[in-house]
Amino acid sequence: MSVHARPGGPARIPFPVVDEISRHCLQHQEPETVHIEVHLPGDVDPGRLRKAFGEALRRHPRSLVREASGPWYRRRYEWEPTDGPDAEPVSFPAPGPHALRDARARALGAAPPLTVSPPVRLEVARTGEGAVLVLTVNHTAMDGPACLRVLATAAGLYGGRDNEPAAPPVRPPDAPPAPPDTPSPWARPARVAPGAPGPAPGNGLIVTELPLPRRPKGAPYTVNDQLMAATALTVAHWNRERRAGRGRPLRITMPVDDRPRDSGMPIGNGTRLVDVAFAPEELDADAVPELLRRTALRTRALKALPRPQLGHGAALLTTPWAPVACRAALTRALRRAAAPWTSTTLLSNIGRVPYPLDFGEDAGRARAVWFSAPARMPRGLTFTAASTAGRLHLALRWSGALLGDGDGARLSELFAHHLRTTEAT
Repeated sequence: MSVHARPGGPARIPFPVVDEISRHCLQHQEPETVHIEVHLPGDVDPGRLRKAFGEALRRHPRSLVREASGPWYRRRYEWEPTDGPDAEPVSFPAPGPHALRDARARALGAAPPLTVSPPVRLEVARTGEGAVLVLTVNHTAMDGPACLRVLATAAGLYGGRDNEPAAPPVRPPDAPPAPPDTPSPWARPARVAPGAPGPAPGNGLIVTELPLPRRPKGAPYTVNDQLMAATALTVAHWNRERRAGRGRPLRITMPVDDRPRDSGMPIGNGTRLVDVAFAPEELDADAVPELLRRTALRTRALKALPRPQLGHGAALLTTPWAPVACRAALTRALRRAAAPWTSTTLLSNIGRVPYPLDFGEDAGRARAVWFSAPARMPRGLTFTAASTAGRLHLALRWSGALLGDGDGARLSELFAHHLRTTEAT
């Protein structure tokens, strides 16, 4: 990524591919936010937390940016770094029985503005069980793992304890290219069948805590593969109940993140997206062992395959061959035209949270961490998983134009059931 200085002004950073595509397609009705929820057993001191979070932002200067202004004919959007926050990013809403619910609603309903540094806010919801740190990230500027890295730095500064990441788990070597029986990428995928959407626009959310799925020692598949299989079976089950999507493959988008988790982790949007495809006949709840085998082959092959973050088409669209306003209009038109080929759903598995997120003696160490990814139409549904203290923390997020609260609860039940079936193998 190039950084250049303008005469008489601060250095500016051209928007990378992911940032620019996201910026082109912003919608007020469904903000592009990442929601992160960190549950602590104790309380935090407002002054100390504000100081620690502000210092953590300065130690990761790529998080202290705002969108630079420019004429309509400019060729790129640019980030303008700042020496410190333009506004206080940490707030302490009034405590109450609905404090956490209201903080979640704000995380899904309003993104931090791109024109104010940093494009992230941190609310502290005080509950009867401790403090909950609710972070809202504008996904145009940063993803969940990057923001969690900043928070881990803040935890170390606040509590004075080591919050560096644990050693990553040892993975088996990458597989060769995908097997020839992978469904065609050109086939139109099934859509998530509509449920009973409510009157309110925006996104809905349900979070749940589950046991980590067991797997035999030496199994050729990972927990991520079990989550992927459970997601596919859940959506197929949901669609069968509504007699929708017959004969069409499922395609599940999976972010892949190869960045280190230490203090040198690049901040921003660092994941690349790959699609894992499943033919309708493969999604047989009575043949889970074979489904896990196929899933493991496909996910390992896709992770090993070098690919631009959003594919070659996105890289071409973000080449500055025309003013950014013209390319934005073209990108939105192409996105609408390609909507029928958008993947069925997205599964983002953060994996084991690599940081202890230890805020010291009074506040304590995180006992649960939830993430949720944006769920705009036409996809309309995302699954996000992370594990802390040996428990799986799952968030389902959906578009209010597709599903309602009862639908989210039903999908959560189906996921828990199908995840248990992956243990029986």
